[in-house]
Amino acid sequence: MPAKSRSNGLPAYQRIQGTLRKRIDSGELRTGDAVPSERDLAKIHQVSLMTARHALASLEREGVVERRRGIGTFVSTPKIHFNKLMSYTEQMASRSMTAVSKVLFAKMIDDEQEANARLSLSPKSGVIKLERLRHAAGEPFALETCYLSAAQFPALLSAPLQRESLFGIIERDYKVEIGYADEEVDATAADPRTADLLDVPRREPLLRIRQVIFSTNGKAVMYVLGFYRSDRHNLVIRRFR
Repeated sequence: MPAKSRSNGLPAYQRIQGTLRKRIDSGELRTGDAVPSERDLAKIHQVSLMTARHALASLEREGVVERRRGIGTFVSTPKIHFNKLMSYTEQMASRSMTAVSKVLFAKMIDDEQEANARLSLSPKSGVIKLERLRHAAGEPFALETCYLSAAQFPALLSAPLQRESLFGIIERDYKVEIGYADEEVDATAADPRTADLLDVPRREPLLRIRQVIFSTNGKAVMYVLGFYRSDRHNLVIRRFR
């Protein structure tokens, strides 16, 4: 059984993790900084070496730290894990980071045939096109373009799209409950505009995700085309036989 903290009843390894997270979140430890070794953590927190090793191993699995064999353990570059259907705001919050969005384009259009087809709309139906550059930790993470039915979400363009989660607005203001998503994932090379926006070299490999998001009653609600920096995202897939 994991050792218990004398102060709050938490397992000791969780107490160690909490301490390290606070140092990272406060900026005391930054990306690339070394974190205390297993031996140092064991001494500082008065726990066994095994408990300290467990704490670091768990943080490594979450992508918070990375261990370099023969060198030490370091704060890793923040990454997003696509393990659950969450908004960008929720993904960042799960990593104790604040999501920032810059709206690059927000208009109603009527000539986006692929988006209309993905949303099961007639070819000339009006759709809202919303392009946003997503930031966190002072860095660009993704370029996302969302398409939604203008008829279903008539006042969406007047919503605080730069500050709030789009999922949150849809669920709160339009009473549409997000259910699931079908996704197509592949790799692509950054074109000049995307490379400049994401601050990567031109032709840099990017993760491209085409995502149709459905409500709980099975209706297509949103089509998202996203380009994600491959050094900031992990796609973890569980397969069953």
